[in-house]
Amino acid sequence: MGGSEPKKSGGEPKKSGGGVKKKEVKKETGLGLTNKKDENFGEWYSEVVVNGEMIEYYDISGCYILRPWAMAVWEIMQKFFDAEIKKMKIKNCYFPLFVSPAVLQKEKDHIEGFAPEVAWVTKSGQSELEVPIAIRPTSETVMYPYYSKWIRGHRDLPLKLNQWCNVVRWEFSNPTPFIRSREFLWQEGHTAFATKEEADTEVLEILELYRRIYEEFLAIPVIKGKKSELEKFAGGFYTTSVEAFIPNTGRGIQGATSHCLGQNFAKMFEINFENEKGEKSMVWQNSWAYSSRTIGVMIMVHGDDKGLVLPPRVASLQVVVVPVPYKDADTQGIFDACSATVDTLCKAGIRAEADLRDNYSPGWKYSHWEMKGVPLRIEIGPKDFANNQVRAVRRDNSAKTDIPHAELVEKVNQMLEDIQQSLFVAAKEKRDACVQVARTWEEFVEALGQKKMILAPWCDEEEVEKDVKARTKGEMGAAKSLCSPFDQPELPEGRTKCFASGKPANKWSYWGRSY
Repeated sequence: MGGSEPKKSGGEPKKSGGGVKKKEVKKETGLGLTNKKDENFGEWYSEVVVNGEMIEYYDISGCYILRPWAMAVWEIMQKFFDAEIKKMKIKNCYFPLFVSPAVLQKEKDHIEGFAPEVAWVTKSGQSELEVPIAIRPTSETVMYPYYSKWIRGHRDLPLKLNQWCNVVRWEFSNPTPFIRSREFLWQEGHTAFATKEEADTEVLEILELYRRIYEEFLAIPVIKGKKSELEKFAGGFYTTSVEAFIPNTGRGIQGATSHCLGQNFAKMFEINFENEKGEKSMVWQNSWAYSSRTIGVMIMVHGDDKGLVLPPRVASLQVVVVPVPYKDADTQGIFDACSATVDTLCKAGIRAEADLRDNYSPGWKYSHWEMKGVPLRIEIGPKDFANNQVRAVRRDNSAKTDIPHAELVEKVNQMLEDIQQSLFVAAKEKRDACVQVARTWEEFVEALGQKKMILAPWCDEEEVEKDVKARTKGEMGAAKSLCSPFDQPELPEGRTKCFASGKPANKWSYWGRSY
């Protein structure tokens, strides 16, 4: 990405003839974002994703071009997840994008949940299609007719398939890059088992992989839990999720979901098998997915007023090396030192590049790579060159360290690990500061007004949740249950009342506004 031409809003230097007027370059250096994260979050986010070269806007609303800087993050997560599910003997496949209406409408509850979002193909050239064709919003109804064909006896089980693909969900307002787009990338796993126990076990194994993607790769703390009946996957048996939180907007965000579908789809699509006793049984099924939304959550949580902040484990470029020559310095010697530094780092498995462009000042380059969120910048000037050292500057906290050449790889690896951990710790502290326990309706409303994620005792009744939504409806959007955490605080039986209904509470649940 070193040679990419920055956006005007990122402060493009004015060129005269073949050279650059130093004064003009300097003047434009500090230009970056026009919006601050704490003051105008929505505008800040829109600016960061474009200026950081993650996306480009497309001429169809809600559709975005994912640029290499974003795709690299996706590919790093994909590489991890794909290897892990293969260890679980899950195999990759690919099913068509198109769905026939007859199949789509077979599972009533399921399709009602997606109906407003389904996009339809109605024409071929100038001819109207006799039967319109849907574009998959998710693939249960695409895949399961074939599961019923392939599964006959207990020896055909378990059947464990995954596909990496795109899906289309059309109907919504306020599209947001990565967070809510009409077309997005994801993986979707679809598995079938002989027993409920096997399905239950896999649901949690997959959920743990999703936690690892967020916490170990994206440096974002998440809560593992179960969705309410109202919020679960349409047509499913139960839904588990990892939930993240965006402190700046006071909104929860569903990070990824792992569903047990029970036998609902098996009933609809007649996915039966002969068990070991020769009796006819129905399979137990799961489906699970995470999407390119993960990238949006990362940008929202870690980004700052200078632009993106990429956790080192998912950054396509972990270290950028910038030469800082002065007037009478040995410019070629400095450039050679930069190239040698990159070679040393790359041989050690660190993703590094040098920015040797001569038409941009060092200060402009600093701003450019800060905007793009590169975790570590290495500067080499005449003094560094003379002393056989480099200066390393962290993106997350701007701390500067001088590193002797002999210790380069060891120190850079250590710094990248420190940055990864620091980002997670900082994000967790911010998230934890936004969690409020509320035991009464008054406390709940007050916490909601303060943009908190609320942990409250609940009677777990659907009507009560609907009532909470109705009573909190406003300009900011209604509050809803996010999840009931698996890690439940103590709940003195019979003595704790539901925050919303006053009935006896039987679990703790997280509540809040959400994306």
